[in-house]
Amino acid sequence: MTQNTAHAPFLSPQPPANPSTAGPAQHGWQGQVVRLTRGLIACGPGRAERVHRRAITGVQRGFDGPRTIVVLNPKGGANKTTATLLIAATMGMYRGGYTLAWDNNESMGNLGVRIMTTGHTNTAMDLLRDLGRFDNGHSIRLGDLDNYVHPQGDAQFDALASDLDPAGVSTIDGPAYRRLFGILSRFYRVLIVDTGNNMRASNWEAAVETADQLVVVSTIREDTGYGAAALLEGLRQKGHADKVAQAVTILTMPATAVDPALSRRLHDHFGQLTRAVCDVPYDPAIVAGGPLNIHSLAPQTRRAWLHATATIAEGL
Repeated sequence: MTQNTAHAPFLSPQPPANPSTAGPAQHGWQGQVVRLTRGLIACGPGRAERVHRRAITGVQRGFDGPRTIVVLNPKGGANKTTATLLIAATMGMYRGGYTLAWDNNESMGNLGVRIMTTGHTNTAMDLLRDLGRFDNGHSIRLGDLDNYVHPQGDAQFDALASDLDPAGVSTIDGPAYRRLFGILSRFYRVLIVDTGNNMRASNWEAAVETADQLVVVSTIREDTGYGAAALLEGLRQKGHADKVAQAVTILTMPATAVDPALSRRLHDHFGQLTRAVCDVPYDPAIVAGGPLNIHSLAPQTRRAWLHATATIAEGL
């Protein structure tokens, strides 16, 4: 009996198009030609646009389960919170949501003052206290989290702040982190975890243990660079050498100009210790310290964070 193959092309899997070349150009002179001729001349994308499209595809890669990115540097002022929010925004915008930026500071952190807040002031501490209301987590629904997280608009991610009470006496420890992680990882595809400055805190160590990808952040300065280097050595000594080798380093410019010799030294050092080193430029929209909106950044800054996030996604 002869098999009917009339529908074979429909039923057979088709090879995916190369995302870096598929479709006409949208940017550059090639995109201008496409627009001026209304598509009659369909120029392919130029090199810069192909690189941009590959980065988007990298961020959009599929995962076989939830993934956790942990952002680290024991030195304050290293731009950990900035990195957490911009990685989350990039993930959310290009993956379509179900992304959470979570401030895992043991007490007060900065993430709560750098996000758009909604109609409540609840934090991770409140969620932890209320977990018992959800039947030990077995009956909790995504909508139940709305009273604890803050949606970040068209950046398409949620944010969970740490305790904002300066007189608070409770802290998040390792077991508390694991309880929260057990709930949050059920509802979010990607967790980006901001950390405090105490490498010896049990919640800090618990975050490292749950990490699928470590991201070490440093400004191009001696003090934050030293903090990042000490961090990596400490992680290696604690048995996390494999995670260190697969980590991504992000170097941010603290001003419009930096010491080129220091920049080269930091690139060389972290390039030997971690899987990749990514650069992001100085942007005045970041340094004010208030709510951070990715759309307020300069185009080159957004591109840099896209490429950094694509590099991070390669390790997930």
